[in-house]
Amino acid sequence: MYYIENEFLKAGFLQHGAELRSLKDKTTGEEYMWCGDPAYWGRVSPVLFPVVGNYKDKKSYYDGKEYSLSQHGFARDSEFAVESASDDEISFVLTSSEDTLKVYPFDFKLTISYRLKGKTLTVEWRVENTDSREMHFSIGGHPAFNLRDKDSVIKFYGAESFTAGILDNGLLSERTKEIKLSDGGLLKPAKELFLEDALIIEHTDIKKVSLSDKDGKDYLTVSFDAPLFGIWSPAGKEAPFVCIEPWYGRTDRTDFDMELTHREYGNKLASGEIFEAGYEITVY
Repeated sequence: MYYIENEFLKAGFLQHGAELRSLKDKTTGEEYMWCGDPAYWGRVSPVLFPVVGNYKDKKSYYDGKEYSLSQHGFARDSEFAVESASDDEISFVLTSSEDTLKVYPFDFKLTISYRLKGKTLTVEWRVENTDSREMHFSIGGHPAFNLRDKDSVIKFYGAESFTAGILDNGLLSERTKEIKLSDGGLLKPAKELFLEDALIIEHTDIKKVSLSDKDGKDYLTVSFDAPLFGIWSPAGKEAPFVCIEPWYGRTDRTDFDMELTHREYGNKLASGEIFEAGYEITVY
């Protein structure tokens, strides 16, 4: 495990997947990240690349060739190298290889960086197209945060309601669910909420989502500028955590034509170009 820290927080990471595994308040000892217990979900904060969600039938076509990828891509199961590290910053890097080119057609360099400032952890993604062709990809976060108590709620800033997309075997269906929020944009993460998997939230102005305790006090906020995001907890398990997931990409629709260049919310880079995005986690 690699660690960075400042006077307020200490964060821990694995080289495997460049995954954030711990974010702890140094004064109170509170751990904000899920522990990764496989009885509920064995991951903590995987990076989703080069696909968010699923290709239809786990396949995609580019330049007449078929490529197969499992859900959320290979970055989360890849061994990154540590590019740089200091007391309060660390960067991990993954580059294309013979193995990645078998399942994904482009050469790339993916850098995942984490930086502490005050009580905020900034997560930065940097994708460089090192291929000679235009590169197509998706990227996203999947951080899981502990619920402080059984009465914790999710708070959506800037919304009284939203429409959530519903998944069908990992693909986006035509069905939607109208989510009404209580005063203050609050939503209880009850097990019934996730019976059909993640809530996919797009076409909204929501750029900040918090977790609040039984007293209505925010104890963690995720801020992002992503075009869409997901909210997830394992279906029917009443798990003691919830995921707040900023996405630059999305799972395919059930009727998608499977052409990589046609994917909704897909990102593209000319040869040599760089994409940069990310999100912030602030604790209180």
